[in-house]
Amino acid sequence: MPRPPNLSIALDKVCFIIIKARQFDVKDDVTEPHPASNASDDGMRSVLEDHRDDPVAAELAAAIAALNEDEQIDLVALAWLGRGDAGLDGWVDLRAEAERAHNTRTARYLMGIPLLADYLEEGLSQFGLSCSDMESEHL
Repeated sequence: MPRPPNLSIALDKVCFIIIKARQFDVKDDVTEPHPASNASDDGMRSVLEDHRDDPVAAELAAAIAALNEDEQIDLVALAWLGRGDAGLDGWVDLRAEAERAHNTRTARYLMGIPLLADYLEEGLSQFGLSCSDMESEHL
């Protein structure tokens, strides 16, 4: 079997983005636009709501924005790979398309993909990688 292409983005960066994307994806519609001053008064429900000033969204956007251009391109192509836009044998074409489409709105684009974390995990698996590989390296 041929060796998979190299990724420009480190596994730990993809895994961090997967974790943040999962936290972001579980956010629900805002039911209380003006929550109580004390989060315990509303049963901590506000942390699961998609508020405009959500720190998880800000952290995810910042993590994506902090990536260099090649890493952002790989991240988009990895999401497309995991979504099934092509197989690993089409990686070069996927990455070329991601490179052509690259702009300053990469974080907004990726955060608009509802199953981003799942797609990134599936993309990694096609490279023979997983975030559990990273965890075992740190043991």
